[in-house]
Amino acid sequence: MCLVLAALLTPAAHAASPSVQIEELTWTELRDRVAGGATTILIPIGGTEQNGPHMVLGKHNVRARILAGQIAQSLGNALVAPVVAYVPEGTVHPPVAHMRFAGTISILDSTFESLLESAARSFKQHGFRHVVFLGDHGGYQKSEEKVAARLNREWAANPACRVHALTDYYRVTQRGYVAALKQRGYSDAEIGSHAGLADTSLALAVDKTLVRSEVLSQGARLGEHDGVYGDPRRSTAELGQIGVQQIVDASVAAIRTLTREHQ
Repeated sequence: MCLVLAALLTPAAHAASPSVQIEELTWTELRDRVAGGATTILIPIGGTEQNGPHMVLGKHNVRARILAGQIAQSLGNALVAPVVAYVPEGTVHPPVAHMRFAGTISILDSTFESLLESAARSFKQHGFRHVVFLGDHGGYQKSEEKVAARLNREWAANPACRVHALTDYYRVTQRGYVAALKQRGYSDAEIGSHAGLADTSLALAVDKTLVRSEVLSQGARLGEHDGVYGDPRRSTAELGQIGVQQIVDASVAAIRTLTREHQ
């Protein structure tokens, strides 16, 4: 009996955690996963901002984490970093854009870029060969590209690690997903650009608790004064799943191409 208990308590007897989220791993589990070939790290970038009266402030953060997890699972050799929840949203005083609504948090572009750079340097130190920025919000895509380009120039002489700003992740929501919704009869005005049908359907597909369905069921048209650009009333998880699949498929294909090119 003692021998059996001793065997059960040894580290080798415990299966490594199957999670792709590094927050859910111990440092030794992470070390072993990297040594075993999981050398791509995805950094999901969200944002804390108003999303109309019907959708929670952390929509981007939840969506980025869940989608990054699906992408990592599909890749098979990738892990997911903690979500970056603090991003540039415009000036605080005087408030502009989403900062005009309670709960939005904004940081300076330079602060945001410094955060991404420091995270990438940390992951390079730990043996990751590819650092991938997955930005769920349109406002900071250029900052992602700027940081990636700067680090890749610095590391060009010894390219053991490359940084990728994966614009495909966000671009598909503005092109392929919108096209698919139009094919189903939805108009540009309904699809919208923020908190409209497209955005709200994506949220419903990843986690229905992100959306206050009772607000939508009241039937009143939400407008720009509510922070809504579009019409979310006919949003469904089924429509959102179209976008989810497009995001995951496009991201997986792009990451595989990038990592092959920089072996």
